[in-house]
Amino acid sequence: MRDSQDAYGHQLYDRLRGKDVVEIVERDDGFFNVTLSSGPRYYLSSYKDWSPREKKALRYVKGRVLDIGCGAGRIAIYLQGKGFDVLGVDTSPLAIRVCNLRGLKKTRIASITELSSKIGVFDTLLMFGANFGLFGNPKRAKWLLRRFHKMTTKNARILAESIDPYKTDDPAHLEYHTLNRVRGKLPGQLTLRVRYRNYVTPWFEYLFVSKKEMRDILNGTGWKLTRTFGSQDPAYVAVIEKQ
Repeated sequence: MRDSQDAYGHQLYDRLRGKDVVEIVERDDGFFNVTLSSGPRYYLSSYKDWSPREKKALRYVKGRVLDIGCGAGRIAIYLQGKGFDVLGVDTSPLAIRVCNLRGLKKTRIASITELSSKIGVFDTLLMFGANFGLFGNPKRAKWLLRRFHKMTTKNARILAESIDPYKTDDPAHLEYHTLNRVRGKLPGQLTLRVRYRNYVTPWFEYLFVSKKEMRDILNGTGWKLTRTFGSQDPAYVAVIEKQ
């Protein structure tokens, strides 16, 4: 990733230095969402400020941990402090720098598609911050889940957060669902890019799924959904275990 494309990393770095930042997430239908400092601030927040669903899911962490899309490292740093062996990976070079500045010992710049057993074997894979979305689309998700099966121990777990796309009444989102169905996609299959100041990421796919859709994606990959946390809000964390 070129520095000019690292919008996410630059907003994290500026927020770490105490600056107010504004994140713009743009969707391919022209819709965009503007998040002021409160959003990026959460990326650097401490345990006491996390959602109940995250805190409950963290009880299921065990063994060696891989934090996929670790961002500013809030989860990885917390677990490291609890004595876990944690590797944080992110596609953003500046996000990884922020992790290092904040004290995360083990990091790697890598995209989700670059992960394999070459970087190690893990007991827990983390995909917090709605990072189940990093799978991008169902086909790639199944391919990656099978790869994750080979780079994890016998009783490994994935703790993955997603957002149920159907828990909305916003006309802009409902219209996008319709557009996606016409295009042969899942309603929650997004094409996005992130803007911050003069930095712009490339367009990328991101995937929001219901619990039923998550189960459908897991089918045939060697993984199963065993429990979820967060029933009222659109966001939920899934505990996914090997079959």
